[in-house]
Amino acid sequence: MTFLSKAALAAGFLALATPVTAQNTMVGGAEMFADKNIVENAMNSADHTTLVAAVQAAGLAETLSGEGPFTVFAPTNAAFAKLPKAAVDDLLKPENKDKLAQILTCHVVAVDAHSPAIGKMIMDDGGKHPVKTVGGCTLTASIGANNELMLTDENGTMATVTIPDVEQSNGVIHVIDTVLMPKM
Repeated sequence: MTFLSKAALAAGFLALATPVTAQNTMVGGAEMFADKNIVENAMNSADHTTLVAAVQAAGLAETLSGEGPFTVFAPTNAAFAKLPKAAVDDLLKPENKDKLAQILTCHVVAVDAHSPAIGKMIMDDGGKHPVKTVGGCTLTASIGANNELMLTDENGTMATVTIPDVEQSNGVIHVIDTVLMPKM
């Protein structure tokens, strides 16, 4: 992967640093409210029904409704659709609750991390920044060619943040286009 020059990184950071007033941002056809928690808002997004079902099946709804702060990289239904249907159906079975919980918590960081802060960390680290998740995974954050925030999992799978900085009462959501997986 070719990394951007310092000037390009700075330009990317400036794009990420542009204030995104996420209060009342539309996600999945629903207005997101900064006074609702991550689970409450996700339940209203038509683009996150698979994620909500997975969070409930993994027994994480109460945790992600808690005080936080949390940063959630939230895969859309289309992101889950990239996985084999049989694999998703299998993960939602009660006997696979622990595996599902590990996959989902590899999308969660126990801090409130907005894109300008992530962009600064990427710049400070020379183009890549490790992101430790509560699931024990390490994601690598970088800035893409179009100044978008990118995440790479431990298997080399890349996700693009399509909607950054969606404010929640207990943290922030960044909508992503790919499900990230722990090292298998």
